[in-house]
Amino acid sequence: MTTPYHYQSIQVEPYGPHLGAEISGVDLTMPLSALQVRELQQAIQDHLVIFFRDQPLDFESHQRFGRYFGELITHSGGVGGVENQPYVVQIHADEHSTGIAGESWHSDLSCNEEPPMGSILYLHTVPRFGGDTLFASMYAAYEALTDKMKQYLDGLYAIHDGEHVYRKYTTDVTRRFPSHAHPIVRRNPVTGRKALFADAQYTTEIVGLPRCESKGILNFLAEHCQDPEFQVRFRWQPHSIAFWDNRYAQHHAVWDYFPHVRSGYRVTIKGERPVA
Repeated sequence: MTTPYHYQSIQVEPYGPHLGAEISGVDLTMPLSALQVRELQQAIQDHLVIFFRDQPLDFESHQRFGRYFGELITHSGGVGGVENQPYVVQIHADEHSTGIAGESWHSDLSCNEEPPMGSILYLHTVPRFGGDTLFASMYAAYEALTDKMKQYLDGLYAIHDGEHVYRKYTTDVTRRFPSHAHPIVRRNPVTGRKALFADAQYTTEIVGLPRCESKGILNFLAEHCQDPEFQVRFRWQPHSIAFWDNRYAQHHAVWDYFPHVRSGYRVTIKGERPVA
């Protein structure tokens, strides 16, 4: 068992046994020190998703915060763009909405050749109640599998396809969306720890398996990954932030607040090609 890290520049309050922590003692509207950045990186590694309260970010501070952790990327699905802010995606729902992004359990843009390292969502307006986001540890989901299932999945690849997710957002019939094969069991190249990397939104088939067998395995994994045992639930307040590790966690936005407004912005950090 690893020795717990002792934080010096931030306060870290764990949210649950498998993932999640609330961070305080840091002002994200201002530039951060090198120590604060290192300790936030450690907090992400330890907890997969970290939460902040009372952080009224503007576009500049939001993007500056994201760039401490890597290069920002644009949304390959072309949704939610903000004028003159190519790296900012608007997340908004109100009385006119007929659906919201993220209602299915997923890992952001897993259809990319290099899926994102992480996403940072800032909400400035939230409903009085409802609109929570659930997060689940894919480390815990993998480790809860039987040894036989782990052996079966190791070495298998699945297709992650953006076509059926994003086609509805465009009238451009010539536009193409990313589709790539990734290992179902993804390994952290630094720690060696393994996590499941298949979700209900993007993952469409397992490479080399008959369609019926592929569908059965993916349905099992989707249900398994949604087990509440692996989850934490974040209740938003105005000017809250969630920063999640997109490689080893999935999330699900709960749309239970219609017709009320839930609004904010997200930036996404470049990742790497998953390794088995």
